[in-house]
Amino acid sequence: MAEPELEPMEEPPSPPPPDSYSKPEFDKDRHVTFLQMMYQLLPWQYQSQEINRLTLAYFVISGLDLLSSIDRVDKDAVSSWVLSFQAHPKSEDEPNDGQFYGFHGSRTSQFPGESRGVMSHNGSHLASTYCALSILKIVGYNLSSIDSEMMLTSMRNLQQPDGSFMPIHIGAETDLRFMYCAAAICFMLEDWRGMDKEKAKEYIINCQSYDGGFGLTPGSESHGGATYCAVASLRLMGFIGDDLLSNSTTSSIVNVPLLLSWILQRQAMNGGFQGRPNKDSDTCYAFWVGATLRILGGLKFIDEKELHAFLLTCQSEFGGFSKFPGQFPDLYHSYYGITAFSLLGESGMSSLCVELGITDQAATGI
Repeated sequence: MAEPELEPMEEPPSPPPPDSYSKPEFDKDRHVTFLQMMYQLLPWQYQSQEINRLTLAYFVISGLDLLSSIDRVDKDAVSSWVLSFQAHPKSEDEPNDGQFYGFHGSRTSQFPGESRGVMSHNGSHLASTYCALSILKIVGYNLSSIDSEMMLTSMRNLQQPDGSFMPIHIGAETDLRFMYCAAAICFMLEDWRGMDKEKAKEYIINCQSYDGGFGLTPGSESHGGATYCAVASLRLMGFIGDDLLSNSTTSSIVNVPLLLSWILQRQAMNGGFQGRPNKDSDTCYAFWVGATLRILGGLKFIDEKELHAFLLTCQSEFGGFSKFPGQFPDLYHSYYGITAFSLLGESGMSSLCVELGITDQAATGI
């Protein structure tokens, strides 16, 4: 018996390509939801960052403020939590013991050190102190309630003979990151007793490289983040004015034309910004480089449309931003993606004080 003739079967449809989130606009609501989730509970992947808990909190709280959604958090609870990380001397004599009495970065850094020096990481940190004061300003806490004299007097112990700052009293690398933290702390407390400004200025000037950018230390490669720290610090300390490029009569302590040339070369063909030559565009440099240009008065020279388009390729369907297109979002790049959209004047967002990295309203208290 002959087998029945079968009709030819249609080819099964090809599986759809993986979903790619390409909403052609800034998705504010998703970013608010993303940060709210981070506020409630950090994913387990952040366990290795426990020592930086205050920094992670700064990304969340400041991000929500930029998104005009700071009402989503309990401000009193946030301020009480932040204040619980403040370091205090045990006696009146201790402020002269070489320690820094700022803010610890987490609970574990508050653990007492063992007698033989093991676990000697216990101590407050310049970066944590910057983040703590920023958060307190955002939630409306009056910084005059903080013992700033004790904090700033002990902070002088961190400044080195060359003008640089180490971040913690037990010793660590000294570079422009911690110079910026020290300058921002003094500026927010409206008290410059925490540093020798002239020594700090000379250190910063010595970090400008032959190509115009700034390295983290004198003689090191120019870097977008280091360049921001240098320019923002000089601005906070009052050594450079606002919008240098529009004031032709003002001489500057840095080589502004060479600096501007180096910065403008950081916008890549895909519209994003790179931190160094021959590196891929990265979401965070939209802030580090863009904020530097804002301080100098040169943001108008970039292709804002192309930068906007690049940032949208890093926008996640889960809310937040990734480092590169197509990756999962993380808090660090999410925050600096959000700040970048504020720089670009995205509607529905609060304006950014680029020198402090918080909203203008938080910076001024108005």
